[in-house]
Amino acid sequence: MSRKLPLIPTILVALAVLTMIGLGAWQLERRKEKEALLASYAAAANLPPIGWPSIPPREPLPLFRSATGNCLSVVGYRTAAGQNRNGEPGYLVIADCRTGAEGPGLSVELGWSKDPNAGRNFQGGLVSGAIAPDKLSRMRLVAAVPGPGLMASAVPSPAIIPNNHLNYAIQWFLFAGIAVVIYLLALRQRWRKEAANG
Repeated sequence: MSRKLPLIPTILVALAVLTMIGLGAWQLERRKEKEALLASYAAAANLPPIGWPSIPPREPLPLFRSATGNCLSVVGYRTAAGQNRNGEPGYLVIADCRTGAEGPGLSVELGWSKDPNAGRNFQGGLVSGAIAPDKLSRMRLVAAVPGPGLMASAVPSPAIIPNNHLNYAIQWFLFAGIAVVIYLLALRQRWRKEAANG
């Protein structure tokens, strides 16, 4: 007795498996790109300092590079979870600043504290430090010298940026393999039923 493959389900499973394999291969390519980006970020710490961008920068951002920015006036404060240079958890105090009528603004990580309301008497001025990623404004300047009433926050490092693309690729390849196994088991059960009824 010949075992026939059901046409439509086989095509659908094959397309799904090929798509998952394609997504896994794409994640491997993204991994290479991310590794190159992280290497450029690691090298950025050794580059000469720059001024805070006067227009919003395009990707890739100048992360982890030394920079100086001018906070003309503080328009608001916020906090984020973070660590000080000793690795203690607490609050990062961030001042969002005006830089001029046409500037993109400047977010300054003033320092670290156990108290989320500390360090809010910063009046602005020139700030030097390193550029770090920021969820709200894309990037912020981590002050090398902490503001009044604050401790220095942890030095920005590219190690905070995950490179999970290999894990994602493995997941997609596993999904493809599992789909094939499930489909083969379903076919086997179908053929057994056909043999029993035949």
